[in-house]
Amino acid sequence: MENFVFYSPTYFVFGKDEESKAGKYVRRFGASKVLIHYGGGSVVRSGLLARVKASLENEGIEFVELGGVKPNPRSGLVYTGIDLCRKEKVDFVLAVGGGSTIDSAKAIAAGVVYEGDFWDYFQGKVITKALPIGTILTISAAGSEGSPDAVITNENGMYKRGATGEALRPAFSVLNPALTQTLSPYQIACGITDIMAHLFERYFTTTQEVEVTDRMIEGLLLAMIHEAPRVIKDTNNYQALANIMWAGMMAHNNSCGVGRAQDWASHDIEHELSAIYDCAHGAGLAVVFPAWMTYNMKHDINRFAQLAVRVWGCQMDFAQPENTAKAGIAALKQFLQSIGMPTDFAGLGAKEEDIEKMAHTACYGDGRKGTIGGFASLSKNDLVAIYRLML
Repeated sequence: MENFVFYSPTYFVFGKDEESKAGKYVRRFGASKVLIHYGGGSVVRSGLLARVKASLENEGIEFVELGGVKPNPRSGLVYTGIDLCRKEKVDFVLAVGGGSTIDSAKAIAAGVVYEGDFWDYFQGKVITKALPIGTILTISAAGSEGSPDAVITNENGMYKRGATGEALRPAFSVLNPALTQTLSPYQIACGITDIMAHLFERYFTTTQEVEVTDRMIEGLLLAMIHEAPRVIKDTNNYQALANIMWAGMMAHNNSCGVGRAQDWASHDIEHELSAIYDCAHGAGLAVVFPAWMTYNMKHDINRFAQLAVRVWGCQMDFAQPENTAKAGIAALKQFLQSIGMPTDFAGLGAKEEDIEKMAHTACYGDGRKGTIGGFASLSKNDLVAIYRLML
């Protein structure tokens, strides 16, 4: 295990109806004027936005609103939000929605207090200062409600990139599983896939002797495998949704990633798919991960075999561990298909003719240096081969 520093200061409020107390939580963190940031009409139709606004009014807290966040959130709305916050002298950003809304709110919060272009942060500059952020989560997936990370798509070139910094960890996050009961089975399955992907990105490591975090990751993966069919069958299953919601936060607040090298190549590979085809991030990851695993398993065959045995219940073939590793990948693919996820290009509407472009952009676009990945360093040619495995 490597040396590490871990600090996760977010105040989590978990349970039914807690969003109606949002004003009290905003007040707790000293806000006087809030930007309420949200996506489409679902938060309006469900009455969630009205409840949040009422709670702020009850506390005498002023607010302005900015809706319109889309999946794979765009840079244009971030610039609009930065200008609005500066004009209105906003001192707190409250995201009401899923990962896309939270990431957009984070980018706005960082951009307001930065003299340069907020996109600098998405080209590698670490975020050290931002307005405080609160979240009211409506979909379990991205884990942004507890993480120091954000992902935005720059419409100038359609580059989908991430930024990080401890200043982006929310001051508070309201997690009410009941708010996810209106989601479709497909949306829930995409979220579960995203959660599992965050765990895989940490599991595939070059660091030795990380048994504690290995077991934490494996436990969360097993919980998702258990809860997924239950909630796909009954999307009103509050207890299953509750377990998924807490797992989503745990998967990405980095408590499972401390002291170990992490990969993140699969996310970079998927970002090209969702930037071009605007597919759901979880659906894209469902296509990417079996291909990435197949291509990279020989880099550390024992780690892939360990995952297959501990998580998927495969029999260990000590003479030929590659057989066990392959069985684990097959089990993952079967699981993804069982919850309605695509596992090839056709399921995303992706095109073979775009492979070279995606591989090039992932490795060289927007200032990148030619390789990606922390588990195995991947070049453009490697990415072309991985994309072809998705056909």
